[in-house]
Amino acid sequence: MSLIRVIAVGSAIALGSAAVSWAPGAAALELVEPTFLQSRVAAGELAPVAERVPDNPVVVSFDGDRSPGAYGGGLRMLMSKQKDIRMMTVYGYARLIGYDRDLNLVPDILERVDVEQGRIFTLYLRKGHKWSDGEPFTTEDFRYYWEDVVNNETISPFGVPKVLLIDGEPPRVEFIDETTLRYSWSNPNPFFLPALAGARPLYIYRPAHYLRKFHARYSDTETLEALAAEAKAKGWAGLHQRRDHQYRFDNPDLPTLQPWVNTVRPPSERFIFLRNPYYHRVDEAGLQLPYIDRLIVDIANNRLIAAKAAFGEADLQARYIRFDNYTFLKANEKKYDFATRLWNTINGSKFALYPNLNVRDPVWRELNRDVRFRRALSLAIDRGQINQVIYFGLAREGNNTVLEESPLYKESYRTAWASYDPDAANALLDEIGLSERDGDGIRLLANGEPIEIIVDTAGESTEETDILELIQDNWRDVGIAMFTKPSQREVFRNRVYSGESMMSVWSGIENGVSNAAMSPADLAPTEQPQLQWPKWGQFYETAGNAGLEIDLAPAQRLADLNSAWRVADNQAERTDIWHEMLRINSEQMFSIGLLNGVPQPVVINNQLRNLPEVGIYSWEPSAYFGIYKPDSFWFTEARRGASK
Repeated sequence: MSLIRVIAVGSAIALGSAAVSWAPGAAALELVEPTFLQSRVAAGELAPVAERVPDNPVVVSFDGDRSPGAYGGGLRMLMSKQKDIRMMTVYGYARLIGYDRDLNLVPDILERVDVEQGRIFTLYLRKGHKWSDGEPFTTEDFRYYWEDVVNNETISPFGVPKVLLIDGEPPRVEFIDETTLRYSWSNPNPFFLPALAGARPLYIYRPAHYLRKFHARYSDTETLEALAAEAKAKGWAGLHQRRDHQYRFDNPDLPTLQPWVNTVRPPSERFIFLRNPYYHRVDEAGLQLPYIDRLIVDIANNRLIAAKAAFGEADLQARYIRFDNYTFLKANEKKYDFATRLWNTINGSKFALYPNLNVRDPVWRELNRDVRFRRALSLAIDRGQINQVIYFGLAREGNNTVLEESPLYKESYRTAWASYDPDAANALLDEIGLSERDGDGIRLLANGEPIEIIVDTAGESTEETDILELIQDNWRDVGIAMFTKPSQREVFRNRVYSGESMMSVWSGIENGVSNAAMSPADLAPTEQPQLQWPKWGQFYETAGNAGLEIDLAPAQRLADLNSAWRVADNQAERTDIWHEMLRINSEQMFSIGLLNGVPQPVVINNQLRNLPEVGIYSWEPSAYFGIYKPDSFWFTEARRGASK
């Protein structure tokens, strides 16, 4: 029996490798009490730090552009909406297993993971690890999730998450002792560990000691129903769900394992996150992380965030800052003591257009499903003009696909049907039968109506608006009228999901530097948020309980290939599958990419340390700042006392 082990921090997963032992933790370290907590320890409110960290904590070492830090300070950030505080879960990036800076999977909250045959995963917790309220973190928290949450039909009507089903089979889950559990399937599950490491991770544990108070199995039903009515929740299950949002970070009472703990209940215009006294990471000098005591998140109009950052109101800011803000930010650096660094974005396309193949209107559904129409729209876009006008020629033009930095990259994936060729676009539109035009030169549908594409947008970026205006002119040149429909993000998505939207605009695939060991699920109908086929994705996501079954051959082929990748047992086979999926997407133009490689400005206070000069800024796999471990960021002495 071959054994694969997810090995210690700083090492990659190597399929088929020999087992590697987990190195000892902080047994020989003399731990240093955070200054911020010393008064509470002295008053007897908290145990000393040596009793708060796990027996074998993560020991963080520093090299290259990173260095050991010091306690203190408050880091300020700006967000546009109250619900954006969930980004603190993304940035905090405490995960059972997570990506390091080299995008290797390494243990974090877990002490180690043993993997056998790609299908049996034995998880080892750190003895003595505690939740932020000081209660033990044990396999009971995993049992509670498995038995009382995900397999409770009242709380989880859709059942086990798709990532935990292999050919419809849920895992066998065993709780071996207080710190050891096992997930196993009959066939390999290559999605499991990456899901645990995600920017929005799969949570297979819950703070059982807290949530049992809101569960009918453990508490009086009448009391729970009264609490639900008071909270205006739908029964005890609705109440439980409201209290149980680890990702949203909106319940200050919910214990967490993240480096900072939210102390403010919405609604609020300011959220204060304080250091977690029981956090599981320490540095080599014995300082318990995080170094920084407070995170302060102020809510501001998204259109003002770049200006506020330019006037020194944020210590770390990239969200809601665009490339066209760069010049203005640079001009203010010296006065307000910050630097504007340009990080790499790895989306397959900065923005992409998504013809909705599930649009309700039968005329537009047929047209969107005609590959010639999608190709014509792509050929009619002058990407070079967009690059020069919006990005000063710094971006790379092409399809929504993997980047040159990916080992899967082929030039044909980027360039297929992506050159500016209005003559070829006109020929394809004529071939479809859209040759008749009205007096304004707009092509006519078979029913005599002009071809007017309404592109739904979340309306959150003037950069996006400027690009759409350029495309509008391009498409008009080939007889296609285009209008935009801005709406709030929730409304925008609901219009797409319901089939009201004929086309939308959003960013491209998240991880443009994928390798064959990473899931190709973004290239196939696998989830509702995929704007080109939301109902097919929903069908897959809910195991057929909602959405629509795929009824287009190339899309079905992608779904079949995605399933084949899941059970493939060697790298060569997975590589071949990836390439076929990339080829199908580039030929079929299910999404119409524009440009990639657009730099992301990142505003960083000059007194803030341990951020890279050039980093990756993406949702997956880097969780934006997450893989750079914000718990290891620290302020110089000049700033540490300025906790605002």
